[in-house]
Amino acid sequence: MIVYIHGFGSCAKSNKTKILKSYFGEIIAFDLPTEPNEAVKKLMPYCKPQNLLVGSSLGGFYAMHLAEKFGLKAVLINPSLKPYKTLKNFVGTQYRYCDSKPFEWKKKYLKQLKELKVKPKRGSYLVLLQSGDEILNYKKTLNKFKNRPNAKVVVEYGGNHRFENLQDYLCLIDNFKNNN
Repeated sequence: MIVYIHGFGSCAKSNKTKILKSYFGEIIAFDLPTEPNEAVKKLMPYCKPQNLLVGSSLGGFYAMHLAEKFGLKAVLINPSLKPYKTLKNFVGTQYRYCDSKPFEWKKKYLKQLKELKVKPKRGSYLVLLQSGDEILNYKKTLNKFKNRPNAKVVVEYGGNHRFENLQDYLCLIDNFKNNN
């Protein structure tokens, strides 16, 4: 089963959710709590060996944390490696991209994110990057994963942070899910 973990300010009814459902059928996707510790706690019951975590941006950070904690496979799509830094400027009232619903991003959440930081040692990773990511520097993620035996990294030149053409990678995700 695919467990899709959305990014900051997003929700379960995203374009990526629709694309994953169209290919894999039923998937697990839900709106995450804003507070990082609560988000991780809500995801934990789905961290089973037969499930594949697929996380985008902040969801990629959560997926990596959980993959390390439980020794799971995870697909990281333009993952945020240091959201405790990149989300500093968002403290205050924000609005979800999917429905403009307001939420409060608090300074204490940055500390929680820093405490969730892990190194990619125990999990197994497929990392999908686009060089045109306007929010995160893909080269930093590439350097973190490129020489790890437990990671396969794919860089598509161009694109953006939202990774618009995820459908082009569904077979690759499926192969990663079904092979050791």
